[in-house]
Amino acid sequence: MASLQGLQERRRKRLRFQLRRKSGGRPRLSVFRSNKHIHVQVIDDARGHTLASASTLEKAIREAGKAGSNIEAATVIGKLVAERAVEAGVKEVVFDRGAYLYHGRVKALAEAAREGGLSF
Repeated sequence: MASLQGLQERRRKRLRFQLRRKSGGRPRLSVFRSNKHIHVQVIDDARGHTLASASTLEKAIREAGKAGSNIEAATVIGKLVAERAVEAGVKEVVFDRGAYLYHGRVKALAEAAREGGLSF
């Protein structure tokens, strides 16, 4: 029987392979969530640079009381990363949910990023 970490790693690799095949050179919106925080980056894989990022660990987010790992915080982070990506000149991305299911916090973040101006 495979371990949970092994299954997550296989899912993550399978998803990244599909994203590389279908991305068409678009930057990747990568999500990492933990039990306490959520982090998002817009990454240009061709150059290996992060174009925009947002996290619940940022001081402005913590002071606004939106820190933590819940749907409300994910919505704020999604809108923030979309705003920063549009400022950097990125409007189309490929959504990389990693090993996480498109449900709950990940779904809220994606919908907020779409509302903020990103298309994927």
